[in-house]
Amino acid sequence: MIVELTGKNFFRVVRMSTKRLYPVIPLVVLLLVIGCQQAGIGADRPALPANEAIAEIELDEQLKLARDALFKGSSEQMRINAATVMLFSEEPSARKILLDALKPSKNSAAQGAVCKALSQAGAAHKPIKQKGDFIQPLLDILTADDFVGAKLAVEATLLFEYEQISKRLEKIATDTSLPVKARLNAIYALKLQPDMKAAIKLIDLVGDSEMQIAAAAEEGLNSLGIQVGKDAEARKETINQLKRQGPEVFLRNRLIRQEAQMRELETELNLLQGRYLSALDRIYNGIGGDAVDGENTAKGKFLAEHLRSSKATVKLWALEKIYQDRRGTQPKKLPTKLLGHILVNLIFDQDRDVRLKTAKLLSLMGELNSAEKLLGQHKTEQYDDVRTEIFVALGAACSYAFLPDSPVKISPEIRKQTLELASEYLAEQEPKKAQKGAEVIKKLLEHDGLTSTDVGKYLGWLVERYQQEKDKADGTLRRELLNAMADLCAQSVYKAQSRKLFKPLFEEALHDATNLVREAAVDGLVYIDRAMALKILRTDFVNDPSIVIRKKVIELAGEVGGKSDLVWLAKKIGSTTESDLAWRAMLKIFKSSSSDAAVLNEWIGKFDSANAQSKLSDEQKLSLLEIAEGKAESENNLKMLEGIRKKLAELYKRSGKFRQAADYFGRLYKMAETGEEKERILPDLLDAYLRWPNVEGAVRLVDNCLLVQDLEPNSPVVLSIDSYFTHPPVGADPNVVLAALTKINIPGARPMWQKQLKYWIDRLSWIENRNKPQETDK
Repeated sequence: MIVELTGKNFFRVVRMSTKRLYPVIPLVVLLLVIGCQQAGIGADRPALPANEAIAEIELDEQLKLARDALFKGSSEQMRINAATVMLFSEEPSARKILLDALKPSKNSAAQGAVCKALSQAGAAHKPIKQKGDFIQPLLDILTADDFVGAKLAVEATLLFEYEQISKRLEKIATDTSLPVKARLNAIYALKLQPDMKAAIKLIDLVGDSEMQIAAAAEEGLNSLGIQVGKDAEARKETINQLKRQGPEVFLRNRLIRQEAQMRELETELNLLQGRYLSALDRIYNGIGGDAVDGENTAKGKFLAEHLRSSKATVKLWALEKIYQDRRGTQPKKLPTKLLGHILVNLIFDQDRDVRLKTAKLLSLMGELNSAEKLLGQHKTEQYDDVRTEIFVALGAACSYAFLPDSPVKISPEIRKQTLELASEYLAEQEPKKAQKGAEVIKKLLEHDGLTSTDVGKYLGWLVERYQQEKDKADGTLRRELLNAMADLCAQSVYKAQSRKLFKPLFEEALHDATNLVREAAVDGLVYIDRAMALKILRTDFVNDPSIVIRKKVIELAGEVGGKSDLVWLAKKIGSTTESDLAWRAMLKIFKSSSSDAAVLNEWIGKFDSANAQSKLSDEQKLSLLEIAEGKAESENNLKMLEGIRKKLAELYKRSGKFRQAADYFGRLYKMAETGEEKERILPDLLDAYLRWPNVEGAVRLVDNCLLVQDLEPNSPVVLSIDSYFTHPPVGADPNVVLAALTKINIPGARPMWQKQLKYWIDRLSWIENRNKPQETDK
């Protein structure tokens, strides 16, 4: 492999091994290619050179066409195709045309095309009748003053065994009467020949009197891993060593060396390629916006330039950039007007990897109106994986075109052909292909425009394929088929017809041994009728082995369930992985119109029971009580409302949410009808204010109490304040509360309160002094 940098620091790789490999195109295809180019070889073409012209004898039309294409073809591939046609022709005149083309002439393009056609035939082991006709013409090219032509001729001689050309080739290499260039061409041919005798001849030539010849022979041997000495005796010993090893060892060593060189050059190529692509990345990422209508035209132009590259690697880089932009979490908008035509035409690219990547990209870009060209390429694509991706892209393009507001329009015939293709993929034994077929059918049946009969036929294909998979251990394809059916039940314009046909399959699939199949069946039933699906599923599937199904049933209960679902949902609280999900579903049911205050009150009691199987956390209890409060208020159930608010007040207090606790103790205080009830609530309300902290509210409560009477040491208010001073919250300063209490304007004589204040002042002062650090004597 030779790496050559050309143009914009790019690289060209030429792989060389024992024999050059060229793709061989079937003759029928070659004829078609030549036929398509007739316009370029018109009647006004110049006459063929005199030494290349063939007398206008009875040549048939095909041979005339091939001859003209060889000598005047507009492209190299066209000329090679023409030469290949004539190489395998039975017509004697065809052989004469090729031999004349090989003669030294001004038409080097035709000569090179014949050489390449011979090389391709040899690489593909195509039998050529009387191929010995070409030996002398090829060797004659070696003696001409044309290095490029000589190189192509040398590579064409690999078509022959060394024994067939050795005498004449060695004669050229040793003939001192010939120009040095001719002899060097022969040495190049000897180096390429995979024969030990050719290597031995090179060793002999190291001793040639012509320095250029000797140096070229030694260099050729070094490239083969053969080291030779400078004197004749050393060279003789090298020859003897080769003979002792024998031809098989020679060929094996040659092959090992070539493979090592290939690996080394492959590594070098990958390094160069990586650096080049990294440079492209940096340039692309550094391109800023000249965005027009949200499209980055600067980046688009850069990508367009590289999509047109002659290098497959560069085109693949550009395609990957667009692919990443389209697949990202925030797809970037590129100028489709600029790139669209280029992208669509890349589906015809000569490189299979480019076609494969293009197909994958087009499956994301239905707006490019690629359906017709995708359909055409699908018919001629040779690689199965590429053909499959083209089919997927075709389905996406058709689906986009039939959207109601789509600017892309395609004929109904393309849609019909695509559906027929989908039926073929659906019938494939390979599950992945069948799944692709089902997916395309699903996409094309989402949109209007088909007759009821056709829809029934296409839906029937899905059912038929599913039935074929029923008894197979692997349920992957069954799952994918059911998913396609489920989607059709959800969003197709033909969902009524789909639901009627697929519902029995979904119900049957609920009893499949494969989790994935049952999960898809559940989706199908949910898409058809959620209430109906819950009615079926709550019976036997709330504890299904599949956690996916269990969660689906729970979510469904939260959405369309009722009071009857609370029982089995409650059993999942606190003891299963679906606990939180089940609780959220219960809350939805509690909030729904199917639950009234009585139902909520009943479940509050159940959860509070000492024998309750399900225990709620404080947060869960708060959620339930808040919903119950709303229901009780709406139904004006004061007794229930009072009980719920008591629970809420105590729960908030226990949870350390003193602001909310104060709110609910305050509501209870207002609701209290007797002084005794208010007196029972007051200490909790005061404590909540103090710990909130809401000092102003606490002081206001104490002030109201003092307006009525003096507060003795054992009064609930004093005890509540004393408890606060004894166990103040972390970070709180009791002196702030005490200072506020001392500022209360006492109405009349309140000796017990005054005494209590003095006690708290002394107590807090003593605590403060005790906690001060002791000063040391100086």
